[in-house]
Amino acid sequence: MPSSRTVDALSNAIVARFLRSHDYSDTLKAFLREADLASDVGQTSGDDTNNWTIQSLLEEKNTFDQTVNFERYGNDHQQSTLWSEPAPSKPTVVQTPTSSNVLSASVEQWQKPLGDEDEADTAPAQSYIVSTSADKKVHLLEKAQDNAAIKSFSDLSDTPILSFVSILQGRYILMTNMAGQLILQHGSKTLEIRKEHAKYAVKVVAYEDKTDPSKWWVATAGWDECIFLYCLNIPDEADAPALKIGEPVACIELNSNPESLLFVPHIDTNELLLLVSRRDSTYIYYYKVDASEARLLGNQNLAPHSNAWIAFSPSDMALSPHDPSLLAVATSTLPHMKVIIVRLLFPAMKTAPASEDPVTQTSQALAMLEIQNREDAAILVQANTFAPQTDYSTPQLAWRPDGSGIWVNGDDGVVRGIETKTGKVVATLKGGHKAGFKVRTVWSGYVDVPQEEGDAVQEEWVISGGFDKKLIVWKV
Repeated sequence: MPSSRTVDALSNAIVARFLRSHDYSDTLKAFLREADLASDVGQTSGDDTNNWTIQSLLEEKNTFDQTVNFERYGNDHQQSTLWSEPAPSKPTVVQTPTSSNVLSASVEQWQKPLGDEDEADTAPAQSYIVSTSADKKVHLLEKAQDNAAIKSFSDLSDTPILSFVSILQGRYILMTNMAGQLILQHGSKTLEIRKEHAKYAVKVVAYEDKTDPSKWWVATAGWDECIFLYCLNIPDEADAPALKIGEPVACIELNSNPESLLFVPHIDTNELLLLVSRRDSTYIYYYKVDASEARLLGNQNLAPHSNAWIAFSPSDMALSPHDPSLLAVATSTLPHMKVIIVRLLFPAMKTAPASEDPVTQTSQALAMLEIQNREDAAILVQANTFAPQTDYSTPQLAWRPDGSGIWVNGDDGVVRGIETKTGKVVATLKGGHKAGFKVRTVWSGYVDVPQEEGDAVQEEWVISGGFDKKLIVWKV
């Protein structure tokens, strides 16, 4: 925020410039004398960026008002849904075995890697801090106070790991990398590597089939404008190393690179849907998932009344931990990230019968307006996070486990907390990452922390990793 002296000097210069431009010589002399200003105050310079006038200030204010009109904040009357305290704020730097830019990090279950490979197949899975870095390594670190390194994998992939997910309580890990590969890991063993994507495989998500627990659905997104869908048939625990990914059951070809994926059961029928967002589109796309295809059912516009050609892309999506129809979206807006909290409008699973009424331009316009109004009403919060980003940023967000807020990353070394109910920035995590360095990844959740004596204690953590080569655990 500018100091009062800076504001006063700017105000004096604007008034003096106004008097000069309108040839109020006597008034100008009296103003300079009474305000004790130099005789050249208010003279224009060759740099137009410093030549503020009353007109330019009014134009700047109008521009600001227009951008504010596109923001939407909830009311803050229901105290139970506001940001809960205490919240993580104390940084702890985790010492990783190697120093490199952190690409992804979270707390995940992993089959405990032991020295004996035969023992590793039956060893229990435990929760670890899992991080991947630009030096192609994957690190497993303890959750205990010293966060000691348990295992570093240096030969899992020839290129950096961009995304990973744990399934079946850590018996298996699925990872994607910059070579477009999908890797299936069991403990210290690599069971299978597939390469369907021609370019970066940036995201992998998995979902357990509720009707058949032996079946898991997996989807990967790549920068080849494709999404591949797999169906994994899980063997008995004794035959764990026999699991294979197999051929993809479907390939979704898009008009631009996918940004984020999310498996969601339909709120009415419980049938499985895949939510997709892609670059240069303000829509969320709903695909029905089955054993033979992924069929597009419908879409939902996050900017239904926008007259801009492309306003933003939904870069990251996350479901509320307590509401299966509430979605948080981090957008690619410049120069600051915006967060949208929206109610999902699940499409009908079957096509409605055709209406017998004649179709006219008026009826089509009214139908389109009705859809836009529904999409607009579904947006609960649309707020500026003030997290700086560029065209090369990777927006990410993570819900607080109680649903009271959302953490977002930023390119300035700061992790910000957004209140779910109001959309206001209520917390800034500083002092961990170096100022001006990109925070690449952010994760949030409850963690059972082992103690030297007694049972483990549950704590709320935020984990962030950045291009300052730091992995930070933020605690209460």
